[in-house]
Amino acid sequence: MNPTHVRLRRACAAAVAVGLLIAPVAAGSAYGATAPAPSTSAAPSPDADTGFVELTPAVAAQLDAAVRQVMRDTKVPGVTVGLWAPGKGSYVKAFGVADKATGAPMKTDLHVRIGSETKTFTVTALLQLVDQGKVGLDDPIGTYIPGVPNGDLITLRELAGMRSGLFNYSEDADFIKKLQADPEQSIAPRQLLDYSFKHPVQFAPGAEFDYSNTNLVLLGLVIEKITGRPLHEVIKQDVLEPAGLRSTVFPTSAALPEPYAHGYTDQTASGKTVDSTHWNPSWAFAAGAMISDLEDLRSWARTLATGTLLKPATQAERLKTTPMNIPGDGYGLGIFNIQGWIGHNGSIPGYEVLPVYLPEAQATMVILLNTDSQTDGQEPSTLFGEAVTGIVTPGHVYPGHEPLATKTD
Repeated sequence: MNPTHVRLRRACAAAVAVGLLIAPVAAGSAYGATAPAPSTSAAPSPDADTGFVELTPAVAAQLDAAVRQVMRDTKVPGVTVGLWAPGKGSYVKAFGVADKATGAPMKTDLHVRIGSETKTFTVTALLQLVDQGKVGLDDPIGTYIPGVPNGDLITLRELAGMRSGLFNYSEDADFIKKLQADPEQSIAPRQLLDYSFKHPVQFAPGAEFDYSNTNLVLLGLVIEKITGRPLHEVIKQDVLEPAGLRSTVFPTSAALPEPYAHGYTDQTASGKTVDSTHWNPSWAFAAGAMISDLEDLRSWARTLATGTLLKPATQAERLKTTPMNIPGDGYGLGIFNIQGWIGHNGSIPGYEVLPVYLPEAQATMVILLNTDSQTDGQEPSTLFGEAVTGIVTPGHVYPGHEPLATKTD
């Protein structure tokens, strides 16, 4: 078994074949899923100022065709796509099924697990503590958590910016074996750190970008230590409630709020696809345990990108990015900027989400799907994002690699 088969995707890391990748895909692949327009008429022209097309019925038809093409190519059971742009209209539609056993349709009000989108909430809670003067971004992690390799050198900023050099616990073979043996078990944060810390550091702090879930587990523990409250309470009281998010939760069990979409994954020891809806997300903790829905993610994408919950200077620090793997992309503090789209994507066995915001058009895109199974090594959420943005924002195609050939077989 490939020890990187089970994964909590890495956000915008290098376009490599190993797991934990939640955004960019490998350029040069023969696979692609962007569908052609359903008619021979000229493609709609984006607004010169915003770069966003008007969401007319004709454009909606193009989007329908593109989404259905990706679904055919990837065999995704169900997907919901939402687009909103002031003065350009909106497009909100669900496709496929939410439950393969019953055939229940995908709907726009269903809860899903959001994987690494959780990181945006965790880092927001940390930055609120920065605003309150309770922590400093350049404090070493060793000030708060003992026993961290290079703990006297790695800063909170480097943890949030994925530049710590700490080994990613979810790539550890023993961790993967344990999780696959019983995906409904509860795993404590300190156990996750043990899996990471038995490995040597990968590089000196700040030297490279390397996406590691270990970083967020540490930041979650820092938040708990400073506030004296469990992380789920901090997120609820200090982030979700001020942001007005009523359908988003940081779970303390494997339960999902009703109604929810079932999730399907091939991240199993056998490689067979199973229903992973009720797998326990405790192993993802501050890096990926949360649950949300379309409307909350629509609201959160704008809140996150515009810094509503933070002081302007702190938001400016958050949005300072360092390069990742493709031209036009960068990672800040628990946030990315990819071809002008600001936000984060997320993946956890059974689900993927892509909530992002384009400031120049004040536009929001949210894509939710109930599988994380890759197609030709590429993330389905990325392929949906590419297909949609290729129509509505041709100057800002997510994730911005060279266009891929449409799959024909």
